[in-house]
Amino acid sequence: MEKDIIIIGGGPSGLSTALHLQRSAPELSERMVVFEKARYPRPKLCAGGLVADAEVLLEGLGLDVSEIPHVDGTGAHFDFAGTGITIRVPGTHTLRIIRRDEFDAWLAGKARERGIEIREGVTVKKVQTDALGVTVETNSEVFRAQIVIGADGSNGIVRRCILPGEPVYTARVLEVLVTPNDSKKHAEKEAYFDFFPVPDGIAGYTWDFPTQLKGLPVRCWGIYDANLPDLAGGKRAALKETLAVEMARHGYRLHDLELKGHPIRWFDPLNKLSVSRVLLVGDAAGVDSIFGEGISMALGYGKVAANEIVQAFRKNDFNLKSYRRRILLSPLGQTLIHRWFITYIIYTLRWKWFQILLWRFMKPIVILVAWFLVLNWAKRMPATVSRPAS
Repeated sequence: MEKDIIIIGGGPSGLSTALHLQRSAPELSERMVVFEKARYPRPKLCAGGLVADAEVLLEGLGLDVSEIPHVDGTGAHFDFAGTGITIRVPGTHTLRIIRRDEFDAWLAGKARERGIEIREGVTVKKVQTDALGVTVETNSEVFRAQIVIGADGSNGIVRRCILPGEPVYTARVLEVLVTPNDSKKHAEKEAYFDFFPVPDGIAGYTWDFPTQLKGLPVRCWGIYDANLPDLAGGKRAALKETLAVEMARHGYRLHDLELKGHPIRWFDPLNKLSVSRVLLVGDAAGVDSIFGEGISMALGYGKVAANEIVQAFRKNDFNLKSYRRRILLSPLGQTLIHRWFITYIIYTLRWKWFQILLWRFMKPIVILVAWFLVLNWAKRMPATVSRPAS
């Protein structure tokens, strides 16, 4: 079967690409299909924190994320061993927390309402390019396309097919849902990020914030380790045991709970993001390395990718050579580069005194850097290009 555009992966990055294409070039969206190997609402391991940048990008598509069941976090604490910086946004929430199965199903529903074709239960087996197009072999049939977008996550088939020898940098993540207890340390709607594991060789933090499961209040706990290659030879504490000790301080027994893990591929500015006729978005391309935050990044990748694709069809040139440069020069790319650089500062300077200084005594500097280099990038994203009428 022939399609102009095939998007492999029906998560935020793939659906964002489709929605931005539909908005800027409706005639292209009519010749586009999204493949999703599961069926909505499909389980997805993700803590589900939406920062303001994600909401800005969704609003730009005319979407209101408050339609989804959510919990609004009233404040965010960035601590070292329980003490540090607290951030609140006057008059509104600091962090909005959703469940990814509900979010992705909602976003797919919005895409379908706008005429975008989504095929569920389609597993891609192979992606192969040639001078005339791309062949996509699936569990049901073989497709041909002019352009393929790899939006199939950290372990996706698209990257493995088109960039088999490229280095990858993958973080380790564990998370668990718990029923809130009577701990007075953690307020009901506050989010907590604690960087106490850094001196032990874990390039990351533990988190604890409110969420909901089928309308009932729960808390999401977890631990993130960027798994920096420079620290790979050093001694590191085991993630599960480190998380268990921290949760025990707040009255939870991790060993009685269902713990799940998943990898997160993080962004490196030297990585390739495309070959002729195929480009990567979202986790397949690489997301934030400091926190592993990926939803806003996924949505942003979709917007940049849509611009690249529209230009490719406008020029009838599908080499996609400008995509990496387009990403790196965009506000999305700039914040990814800044976060990558900051990651190597805060996680390789493992001295306890430095972490205490950073998270307890450098609040003005941390907030300034976060405001101008880490957050608020979505408002600066250029408008999606429009394809001139033929």
